[in-house]
Amino acid sequence: MQPADPATGGVGFAHASERAFSELLDFYGVSWQYEPTTFVLERDPSGRVLEAFTPDFYLPAYDMYVELTTLKQKLVTRKNRKVRKLRTRYPDVRVKMLHRRATLGLLAKYSQEPVAA
Repeated sequence: MQPADPATGGVGFAHASERAFSELLDFYGVSWQYEPTTFVLERDPSGRVLEAFTPDFYLPAYDMYVELTTLKQKLVTRKNRKVRKLRTRYPDVRVKMLHRRATLGLLAKYSQEPVAA
């Protein structure tokens, strides 16, 4: 995570696409929280956390988490696996994965500023 940025209300986003997505949500009046919850996906026999997943955004009005993925395919595959595990372990948690093309398309269509690919 990047250091806190006063321009984004003190949130230090991990990627520029996350900042752009938050600005889009703000523009349309959609309340959001950045990385508010970490879900434990796997523990060892002693209870130590082996794997966890923290979705990028939580949208309280929709009771839904959103994960943006604009990275390399190898990392996308790993995130997809974590989302599948999350859905299995926490079936009542709603999570939406936005892949690179969908994320950039959404930002290009609805953002006030141009978005680099």
